[in-house]
Amino acid sequence: MTDTDESAPATEATSDRDQNCSVLLLGAGELSRELALAFQRLGADVIAVDRYAEAPAFHAADRTAVVKLSDADALTALIEKERPRYVVAEANMIAADALIAVAERGDGEVFPTPRATRLSQDREGMRRLAADELGLPTAPFWFAGSVAELTAVAQHAGFPLLVKPIAAAAGEGESVLLREEDIEPAWHRAIAAGRIPHSRVMAETVVDVDVEVTMLTVRTVGPTGPAVHFCEPIGHRKGDGVLETWQPQQLSRPALEVAKSIAARIVNSLGGRGLFGVELLVRGDEVYFDTVRPRPTDTGLVTLRSQRLSQFELHARAILGQSVDTIMISPGAAEVSYADATPGTGADLRAVLGEALAVAESDVRVFGRPDESDTVRRLGVALATAQDAIIARDRARRVSTALRRLW
Repeated sequence: MTDTDESAPATEATSDRDQNCSVLLLGAGELSRELALAFQRLGADVIAVDRYAEAPAFHAADRTAVVKLSDADALTALIEKERPRYVVAEANMIAADALIAVAERGDGEVFPTPRATRLSQDREGMRRLAADELGLPTAPFWFAGSVAELTAVAQHAGFPLLVKPIAAAAGEGESVLLREEDIEPAWHRAIAAGRIPHSRVMAETVVDVDVEVTMLTVRTVGPTGPAVHFCEPIGHRKGDGVLETWQPQQLSRPALEVAKSIAARIVNSLGGRGLFGVELLVRGDEVYFDTVRPRPTDTGLVTLRSQRLSQFELHARAILGQSVDTIMISPGAAEVSYADATPGTGADLRAVLGEALAVAESDVRVFGRPDESDTVRRLGVALATAQDAIIARDRARRVSTALRRLW
């Protein structure tokens, strides 16, 4: 179904018997499929919701509903019909007003908090919270509402300059300005990105860093109050159509302490329970806040093999109020492959998997259905573990190379 489709009812209404352990999962992409399974293993009844009928998580959920997630009225009607115990937002662009209404009525618990959901859709709000309110270190940044304003920023800040949309998925609509001729194309690319119309962009100085890091941070609330738990740092690097990640990324002791402090402060400010992917830029002992995603992330896919509990299990446990641990059982690495169209080379799946899985300590996820993104979608994930992250990265790269024969 398209964005203009009328909302379709859930395939079956939630009964009074299972209402207390029902989860309404807003967003039903590939990551949501893993999360749905994590909730189900803990006894929850999962209703997966997305704007199109063949969303990946629909094949794992107990029930499904097709709703335009940015339509506040349609989403409110579905929530009132289902009366879930937990509403879990997993998509990028969701009508925050509907979530606020649920939270204010107290009919169910909303995760992440409506404020966190709103800020995750608003780079300007998130950056001002981090830098202005919390005083977290960031790269120098500016906001612009026109080509002329962006030109003035570039003349003041100099080149190179990174330009990002205010509201869009990670990496979507981003450009690096190297000269004045790049400004206008970057402006148009940024304001066209995402599903929510906007006419402002963020410009940021390109910081020379050693590594980009994700601190997966779990916030729980127990008898003694809120607590935060940290996974081992995850290093990541974006290439052409590939995201490479590894765990652990070694940091100096001062950098690790600063990273944990930044993660704890932003996560506690957003509140609620669940897993947050706090993205940081690291140069020596210096650490800069970049952004935070209040849900499982692509950079956290390595935890499917590196940790006792994956990022999906941690998120589900925290939301349901259960105990968590962030034990890493082995160094690991992952490579996520993407494409902007449905690929297909005609390669024999069995032969390709045979080659990929012949790599020691390897695993794969092959995604066969379109994900929630209109433009770029995940094709698959290559996973590997080893006695250290360097060997794990080499193994994951070999697995990924084999999988590319499918695409």
